[in-house]
Amino acid sequence: MRKWLPILVLGLAQFVMVIDGTVMNVSITAVVADLDTTVSSMQLAIATFTLTMAALMLAGAGLGARIGRRRAFVIGSVIYAIGSLITALATGFGMLFIGWSIIEGIGAALVIPAIASLAAVNYTGRDRAVAYALLGGIAGAAAAAGPLIGGWVTSEFTWRWVFVAEVIILVVAVLPLSGKVHDTPVVKAAGRFDFIGVVLSAVAMGTVVLALVSASTWGFIQPLAPPFEVFGFSPTVPVVVVGLLIGWGFFTWERSREGRGHEPLVGTDLFGLPTLRAGLASQLILYFIIAGTFFILPLYLQTVLGLDALQSGIRMLPLSLALFLMALAGSRLATRYSPRSLIRLGLVTAGVGLLLLMGAITPDARGTLFAVAMAIIGAGTGLAISQIGNVNLSAADDSRSSEVGGLQGTAQNLGSSLGVALAGTAVFIGLAGIFTTSVTGNESIDDALQASVADAAANGVQIISVAEAGELLQTEGVPADQADLIIDDYAASKLQALRLGIGIVLVVSLAGLPLTRGLPREVLATAPVDESR
Repeated sequence: MRKWLPILVLGLAQFVMVIDGTVMNVSITAVVADLDTTVSSMQLAIATFTLTMAALMLAGAGLGARIGRRRAFVIGSVIYAIGSLITALATGFGMLFIGWSIIEGIGAALVIPAIASLAAVNYTGRDRAVAYALLGGIAGAAAAAGPLIGGWVTSEFTWRWVFVAEVIILVVAVLPLSGKVHDTPVVKAAGRFDFIGVVLSAVAMGTVVLALVSASTWGFIQPLAPPFEVFGFSPTVPVVVVGLLIGWGFFTWERSREGRGHEPLVGTDLFGLPTLRAGLASQLILYFIIAGTFFILPLYLQTVLGLDALQSGIRMLPLSLALFLMALAGSRLATRYSPRSLIRLGLVTAGVGLLLLMGAITPDARGTLFAVAMAIIGAGTGLAISQIGNVNLSAADDSRSSEVGGLQGTAQNLGSSLGVALAGTAVFIGLAGIFTTSVTGNESIDDALQASVADAAANGVQIISVAEAGELLQTEGVPADQADLIIDDYAASKLQALRLGIGIVLVVSLAGLPLTRGLPREVLATAPVDESR
């Protein structure tokens, strides 16, 4: 027990941070009602939560290397607990956004890279492979428990109690036991901390992700309700290009800093390691799949099927449970099969599950097909995720563990942000387009009413339940027979839009396969260093 206590402490902190996001997803409609906000606003909050982590992950890793990884772990845990408390006490969307999306994100940016590097410090050889598999299994357990715990607490009490529990776990268990986690002495860094690199990396990722999230209201190509237009088009794509150019500036700055003998935020030589590049790309794709799927599923279960948070968690249990079991099984499979084979198999398996899920999204849900699709998606992602930690940390020697941990956390959270942003945007834009086309093409609906609906949908369409849509039309004085026709078109359009969102996730999962070429073809039982660097 003494031997594995450090990884259990690190794993408990990881459990809290993984369960956090899944709880918010499954409780989304309850939070919307409680704080009098909208689903699109919650899309922004969820994407910003992971984006804050992604944008500051390299900074967190760099600070950990300078002040000590364990110290960064403790400071980050305290910040995270403060953010959780603010979230639990939120009186409106703004307070939730600051507490959850920003402050918790900052805390996690310090904790997550510290977890990866401290695991490398405390374990070597086969024990290290087991430790990483345990972290994967714990993450899987959080993903499995999150929807169920969050659903039960939300339905029986309030979603706020989940965040209170996070504060208690961090204050009572994680922080007191953090002294049991060993750390290496801090090596004095050359030059001042790279604040310019922090700003450039944060602005680059923030610009890209927030532009994609805003596309649901800005429009992707054709403008909906953007703050400005670019030659008559939506600013989404131009802003994404600006973000990518800033990202290029970040890499240029880092190379320049290295050339002057100063310590960069992240060594650009790491991107020359084929194994690490492939591992990070695979991780980004996998968390894109998980985040995109977990964002869309509660919308379907709660606004189409009318389930509450607990019932939604139960319906999502096959995915979460399969992810957990395969993440645990991955540690044994890793001793017989190469990471490349297992990760590719996981991506293909998840793709099959997503394809089945598109067919299962119907007005009444095809029960068996839905459960099978959930289980297949979970098995695929769990199998692949169980291999990622060992692949990434094996790509460079132990002295680079903080940098690799930062890159790994960045890829994980950037993938999650992009998953919510792109899948959510596809749903919102698809819903507006499909609903408008459906209503304007329905000859049974009055022409004047068709025009009114089209004008209203021009600024985007929110995802609400059929009952809420009926109340809205009744408030607007729409005749009952006409309202029924519009509601039928809205319900059918929403199903197609949700399928479109899952379709985007499916396309990305398959597009990620070529990016796995650099993954190790041999078994990584003892975590060797990549010889190609």
